[in-house]
Amino acid sequence: MKVTITAKKLNISQSFNEYAEKKLNTKLDRFFPEEAEAKITLAERRDMIILELTVKYNGIIYRAEQTAKDKNDALDVTVDRIIRQIRKQKTKVEKSLRANAFEGLAAEQEEPAYEVIRYKKFEMRPMTVDEAILQMNLLDHKFFMFKNAETGAVNVVYKRDEGNYAVLVPEN
Repeated sequence: MKVTITAKKLNISQSFNEYAEKKLNTKLDRFFPEEAEAKITLAERRDMIILELTVKYNGIIYRAEQTAKDKNDALDVTVDRIIRQIRKQKTKVEKSLRANAFEGLAAEQEEPAYEVIRYKKFEMRPMTVDEAILQMNLLDHKFFMFKNAETGAVNVVYKRDEGNYAVLVPEN
């Protein structure tokens, strides 16, 4: 697994780098081959460490974030969360495979795990990220999809738990 560690306004020791690589390789190698990418981002706010772990493999992204006093403790919690996410996804896939295995024999079908209750159409006019954030706040929504005036791509802006904003931008 390729591990990248980034620190924002924070110095990290070589011992943490070694601990993180060992932890990820020990816990996650059984789920992912060597091509998988893990990214650890560390930041400090009010004497607390915010650790974000993102694992990408085969188009699937697993992400966990933890705030703690100690970066090692935060890493342990995020790795455990990633493992829970992997197991949860694996269980859903296995249930789906089992349900479809006897499709011709069973008269009843299981209901899908996710139920879409509403489709909404709206006009997307080009706007800047700042305009999109303003519009989202005016509507009192948690996220807002818009057409970026600078790039022409469809983006999503959302408010993070700590009060900052983030923008989702497609890679293609």
